[in-house]
Amino acid sequence: MKEFEIKFNDFQRMLIGDVPLHFYIEVIFRTALIYIILLVSMRLMGKRMSTQLSRNEMAAVASLAAAVGIPLMNPDRGMLPAVVVAIVIIIYQIVIARKAAGDKKFESLTQDKYNMLVKDGVLNTSAMMLTRISRDRVFSQLRSEGVNNLGTVKRLYFEAAGNFSILMESTPKPGLTVLPEWDEEIAEDLQVVVDRQLCQYCGSSQPIERESKMICKNCQHDVWVNAVINKEGA
Repeated sequence: MKEFEIKFNDFQRMLIGDVPLHFYIEVIFRTALIYIILLVSMRLMGKRMSTQLSRNEMAAVASLAAAVGIPLMNPDRGMLPAVVVAIVIIIYQIVIARKAAGDKKFESLTQDKYNMLVKDGVLNTSAMMLTRISRDRVFSQLRSEGVNNLGTVKRLYFEAAGNFSILMESTPKPGLTVLPEWDEEIAEDLQVVVDRQLCQYCGSSQPIERESKMICKNCQHDVWVNAVINKEGA
């Protein structure tokens, strides 16, 4: 379309476009066919396509969307190229999934690996930097699991698919609170342990030299706070 053909008050062009009205009847058939292509493609690529997607599965979905979108909107594009693209993507996905099932190195290459964000009640700051997960994001995830302090957490994994897995301590110990400082009401369920101090950032416990300001060996921060533990019956 040339510049002189574009007019601001051309509502027919903005709403209907430069296609004949009977094309909208054809769109019904195109939409139904594309819907079937997507359903069949997702079914052939396995059950994981309807759950948390890995990197290669996300790429497959994006490729399918790009392939089927063009013939849906353009009357001069046929449906066969979309079918061919879908078949190729399905074959790629099946080959990658079978290869990854028997080869751990290939699986790590295509789907990434999990990372340990919390170990024995302490934030793993190196893993957080590697995965670009912030401290606030970790604390938010722990609060959503009903955790109020790091001392109750044995492990927190950031899985390859982007979800979190948590393992709780069998015997909770004092740890760093994950609750917001301003929420004093919920903090009443926690008891302060005055004889144990932790790094305010990561929850690491180290001997404190009272005569000097000690730097945390785990995260290089220098602010220390008292540990907390759940009150009995809380």
